[in-house]
Amino acid sequence: MTVKRLSFKEMCAEFDVTPRTLRYYEYIELLSPEKEGRSRFYGPKELARMTLILRGRRFGFSLEDIRQWLLIYEHEGTEAQMREWISLADRQMAELVEQKKQLEETMNELAELRDSTAKTLG
Repeated sequence: MTVKRLSFKEMCAEFDVTPRTLRYYEYIELLSPEKEGRSRFYGPKELARMTLILRGRRFGFSLEDIRQWLLIYEHEGTEAQMREWISLADRQMAELVEQKKQLEETMNELAELRDSTAKTLG
């Protein structure tokens, strides 16, 4: 059975990221591709990690939070990683709730100002 491996260019296309992003993720040790000469290849582990990285970014986690979370799996295993995930998710949910509240307040204030301005015109 052949293990799926992607080249650097294929990895960028697969995950719709720029080469600069992919190189940066390697630089900060989120990804560790296999190197053959100057070529890089990404196997199943790196594909899974990239999926988790992008999902974490979508949820608003910092790259450092994601890096630390991925390290937990390597050092302590799945259960410890899942426990940390719950903690991170709870913290992020609280932050998102606060951001939503602030956004709603700003939208309400803008609507009120717009409406009062429209009344003066007319």
